[in-house]
Amino acid sequence: MARKSPFEFLQEVRTETAKVTWPSRRETLITTAMVFVMVLLASLFFLVADQIIRFGVTWILRVGG
Repeated sequence: MARKSPFEFLQEVRTETAKVTWPSRRETLITTAMVFVMVLLASLFFLVADQIIRFGVTWILRVGG
């Protein structure tokens, strides 16, 4: 691949950037909210799973001891 001058490179970057479809403010806010909701759901799931595993391990160790 032939080397390009910095000026040509920046022109190509600008051309490619113009082709990008940027999300609207509303789409960005909705996507951000959905990420927070998914993080909350995942954290609740892992909290419940951790408590169940802790209960099981405690019960096994108490029975075996």
